[in-house]
Formats: sequence, structure tokens, C-alpha cells
Amino acid sequence: HRLAANSAFLALVAADSGINADSYRKWAVEQINYILGDNPHDGGCYSYEIGYGTKFPRQPHHRAASCPSKPAPCGYNEANSPGPNPHELTGALVGGPEENDQYVDVRSDYVLNEVACDYNSGFHGALAGIVHLQGRNQLPVTANKCPCNQ
Repeated sequence: HRLAANSAFLALVAADSGINADSYRKWAVEQINYILGDNPHDGGCYSYEIGYGTKFPRQPHHRAASCPSKPAPCGYNEANSPGPNPHELTGALVGGPEENDQYVDVRSDYVLNEVACDYNSGFHGALAGIVHLQGRNQLPVTANKCPCNQ
């Protein structure tokens, strides 16, 4: 989602400058809706933002989140154990699905489950842009098919 989130942010910046404003705003909102659950994964309403909704990643590839609290050890075995991470990274965005919408919530798949600053900066920038549009009554109407994002 690095590319989708950062592109959505840049589309909102361009729209705010008057460049293809209506179509860029609509496209950006659709990208964020997809990230937040308007997608086909796991029957729909699967958010790639941790903690948003009821279906979201439980095993992001993140050292601090995947290790138990001290004094328990934190090594290879703990980081690669099955099951949810001991600590939830609420608000973090994972890498997301492959180009064919395939996604497996498995910590060892660092490509799909990585949590990184470059994913999250564009994502949260786009969210701020959407809040800005909402405050100015310029939020476009999109065909969001996921009731969890209504």
C-alpha cells in the first residue's frame, strides 16, 4: 500500500492546487476506502490498517510488536511464532496484498506485512487530506461497497 497511499496523498495535494480536482479527489478517496476495507479480501471489509474495524492484520512484521514483554526473551523463535502479535500496532498500515489481491496475514512475509514509515506517512497524509476535504464539504461521493466504512 506504499504506492497507493502515497499516490492518494499526492493526488489530494494536486487536487488542492486545482489540478483535475474532482477526479483526483474521487480516486484518492477510493484508494483509502480500499485500504480501510472496501476490498475483496476475506469476504470484504478487511482493513490493512491495524485496529480499524474488526478484520485487520494480527501479525505485522514488526520486531517490537512480535516479541513478548520483558522479561520474556525476544529472539528468532518468538518473532516467528504463529498466532497474533503480543502487542497491537493500532493505526499502522501493513504492506498489503499482491497485485492480484492475494494477502496472507503471516509475520514471516515481510513484503505483505511490513510496517514502515514510508507506507504510513503517505497513508496518514492522505487521511489528513480527506479530513480537510470533509471540513470544506468537498468530499466526493464514491461507490463504497463496504458497510464498515460508511
